[in-house]
Amino acid sequence: MTVWDHRHPPQSAYRHPRLAELIFTVDKLLRQRYGVLEYSSHPSCIFRIEICPSRRNLTLLDGTRLCAGDRVARLHFWNEQVPARHCYTSQMLWAREFHRRIAISLTELARYLRTQPSLYDVNVVCGEVASAVGDHSSAKIAHIMRHYGFEAMLSPEPVPLREHLFRLGENVLISFIMLAQNAQAPRVDALRRTRVPIFISRQTLERKFGSIESA
Repeated sequence: MTVWDHRHPPQSAYRHPRLAELIFTVDKLLRQRYGVLEYSSHPSCIFRIEICPSRRNLTLLDGTRLCAGDRVARLHFWNEQVPARHCYTSQMLWAREFHRRIAISLTELARYLRTQPSLYDVNVVCGEVASAVGDHSSAKIAHIMRHYGFEAMLSPEPVPLREHLFRLGENVLISFIMLAQNAQAPRVDALRRTRVPIFISRQTLERKFGSIESA
């Protein structure tokens, strides 16, 4: 794996650096508890992964089958390396940088899985993208993620109380991250964000990103 100089964004990347420092301390404790690991040291990688059992059965479009209990690589945002919107002069420039970092992150992930014999049985990468309340927002996320080879499951599933409480905590953390990056406080309805489950087979990940060199 290519070795890169590891670095965190400068304090100027956050409007409230002390709040950002507190948030990332909490985030680090949560990562340690759930075994979330950094699979790349590339400074533009915006994902970490957690190797965990799948909670559902499904068959992806390329025929890859996933059964409850099978190990999957679950994506988590590497919050310190997600580009802050206010650091860019336009929405388009920010979106272009975000796209570049997603591509790099998936390229690094394909390389990592290929070099880890202990993960030979991990055939699916998944994640949950936080979305504003409403079918339109979820459909927009599904359309965006399809560009990278992900399939989105838009049909809602029953969520147990424990999961509801966990998502509420995540929404609070996301809101504080937004506050640290921006002068304006996040909207109250941000605490009601829903989740869009996304899935990509290892086969598709390798086909789309396995031969790309990280820039």
